[in-house]
Amino acid sequence: MLFPTITYAVFFTIVLAVSWAMLGHARARKVFLLAASYMFYGWWDERFLLLLGGSTLINFVLAKGTYLAEERFRFRLKKTLVITAVTVNLALLGVFKYYGFFVESANELFHSLGWDATINYSQLVLPVGISFFTFQALSYVIDVSRRDIPPAGLLDFALYLSFFPQLVAGPIVRAKDFLPQLAKSPDPRKIEIGRGFLLIAGGLFKKVVIANYLATHLVDDVFALPDSYSGWTVLLAVYAYAVQIYADFSGYSDIAIGCALLLGYEFPDNFNAPYRALSLQDFWRRWHISLSTWLRDYLYIPLGGNRKGERRTYINLMITMLLGGLWHGAAWTFVVWGAIHGGGLAIERYGADRISRWRANRADPLGAQPERGAVAEEFAQIGSATKRGIIDGLRWFVVFHIVCFAWIFFRADSFTTAGQIIGRIATAAHGTVLSDPWFPVAIGGALTVQLVRSGLGARASRWFTASPAVLQIVVVATVLLVIDSLGPEGVAPFIYFQF
Repeated sequence: MLFPTITYAVFFTIVLAVSWAMLGHARARKVFLLAASYMFYGWWDERFLLLLGGSTLINFVLAKGTYLAEERFRFRLKKTLVITAVTVNLALLGVFKYYGFFVESANELFHSLGWDATINYSQLVLPVGISFFTFQALSYVIDVSRRDIPPAGLLDFALYLSFFPQLVAGPIVRAKDFLPQLAKSPDPRKIEIGRGFLLIAGGLFKKVVIANYLATHLVDDVFALPDSYSGWTVLLAVYAYAVQIYADFSGYSDIAIGCALLLGYEFPDNFNAPYRALSLQDFWRRWHISLSTWLRDYLYIPLGGNRKGERRTYINLMITMLLGGLWHGAAWTFVVWGAIHGGGLAIERYGADRISRWRANRADPLGAQPERGAVAEEFAQIGSATKRGIIDGLRWFVVFHIVCFAWIFFRADSFTTAGQIIGRIATAAHGTVLSDPWFPVAIGGALTVQLVRSGLGARASRWFTASPAVLQIVVVATVLLVIDSLGPEGVAPFIYFQF
């Protein structure tokens, strides 16, 4: 069952040992890590090594060109090069990821208008990880053009763009966070070994045990034939998918961050208990953080952000989330998913603006506060805390269910399937009931871990790091055996590999 995992473990162990053996030879170590990264990518499909290499060379040249153009005060040339970089990278995504989608949409439009016209095309194979390394390349060129970072050497840039731990499914690492780490050799004494192994083990548990169990025993069956199941079972499957996609994607991110850490490099966190969020804005500060900050810095803010009035702010939010939805996949269901989040963010912003104005108008212009005794003050604080707890609970409930409603469109393969899912829940329809007692345990446990704040992970990391090497090996082996025994047969690929 764990053959792919074991194969990667062998590959990573070899890379880890050789890379640390080469610690005194910085350039040779980078060359080795670059070769290992290309071997890893070619493992998926060797045909796309040229694509990755071509993207590396083109973006390296364009970024260097923007830097030199500004040094020589040729600002028009600099602007042209930046536009070229954006065009080339988006065209790369467009051809491989969206070409078939737009052609099919055009054909459907022609047929709906009664036109006897059909555009013939051949569906292209989607290169794994193309959305991630394309966004990293774009951010690098833009950051160099803004003079936020100096241009890197070709070897460093090539390693940055292809670094295997996060190449196929993120997180989207910024050049300003990664390239400075390549400028100096990592210090083995400062490597948080315990944290690295716990991230990898935790990520494997999330993926193999939680995500795959919910997918194979509940989510896949219900979303394949929603009309066959009861409304309760369908609702449970929606909750299960919310947990599945979190466990699947955050699990991969944890593994990527842990592997990079053991190799001597720090990646930013990509998730921070997203289902604890009390607003959609808060959710996007916690979910796929590397993508949400990328969209903010390279799309929302350049569009004008919130600097051009309320109406333009709402439009910018909607555009950002619509494109964020389309980034995830070439289907209108992803666009609707983005529209739900974009509309929700706009409504939140509208409400926050109105509440701020109301509070400002209601405030005492002199700032005077009525005096009250100590007992009255204590009761007021207790009442305020209780009221705040109730309000926060209601906010969490609403936000969580908006997110789950949006997940229906994200997971469904068509609007028909999404409509069937919603219809079965809304009508409490009768049908097959899946009553495995482990469903609520897995779903409730995953949510509880996020809702309850705990320093258990940090304490476990410190204990593991301070433990003897023999004990560390025993712990890691035991965790892998537990994961192997609890996980279902046939572990599916990570969900975000398709993006």
